[in-house]
Amino acid sequence: MTTKPSYLQLDADAGEIVQFPEPPPEEMTAYYSVNLPGYPGSLAEHFGNPDTTIITSEVAAALMLTADRVGVRYPDLLIAFNVNPAANRARKGYLIPEQGKPPDFVLEVASKTTGEHDETDKRESYARMGVPEYWRFDDTGGEYHSVPLAGDRLVNGVYVPIPIHHTDDDYLWGRSAALNLDLCWENGNLRFRDPATGLYLYTFSQERAARLRAEAALRQAETTLRQAETTLRQTESAQRQAEAARARQLEAELRRLRNP
Repeated sequence: MTTKPSYLQLDADAGEIVQFPEPPPEEMTAYYSVNLPGYPGSLAEHFGNPDTTIITSEVAAALMLTADRVGVRYPDLLIAFNVNPAANRARKGYLIPEQGKPPDFVLEVASKTTGEHDETDKRESYARMGVPEYWRFDDTGGEYHSVPLAGDRLVNGVYVPIPIHHTDDDYLWGRSAALNLDLCWENGNLRFRDPATGLYLYTFSQERAARLRAEAALRQAETTLRQAETTLRQTESAQRQAEAARARQLEAELRRLRNP
């Protein structure tokens, strides 16, 4: 049985909660690789425990609040376990002292304006925050980052590269110990794979396609059932007609025998 974490209380009587500033436009790079596929939702479904798990995109993370965004990062994907989602929503960001721990996982998606920073100062920032795993994804295959897919694991305060496996030029993957999932670069698409099953987490379009297939299969099954019921009624009707005809034949034969 998992012990529920002890949360810091957000006391409304103490005054309005100070919130993080909104992210600058150049930091908003997660749409096509993270949000459009629907990964926050599929990851939330995979991990469960919504009362103690935070999965956010382009939401602030920092060791302290600063109005000028100094020391504040806006990771394209942030995941933290055994934390307080309510505090994160109220603060509009992940304040590490308030949550009592750094995020377990952070990912940045490359862009022309942020690519260099993802590999340098952001990497240093996340190390200072104590983030156990920091991943980088470049859908271009290395135009904005030095490599298509990279991950670092924090060891004694220093990031150590996570092994990335090259199946071929169109497929790379590495294992996240923090998530117990494989992160994959597949033809420029970000994928998450469960090593226990070998199956990918569904994207939104895949989930929709699966749901439509299931609904179509259900409709087909209902149609088949109705056809079977119709066939059964027709068979039963034919049997009753045959029995009635046989009964009439027997009655006619009895009358003939009685009146030779």
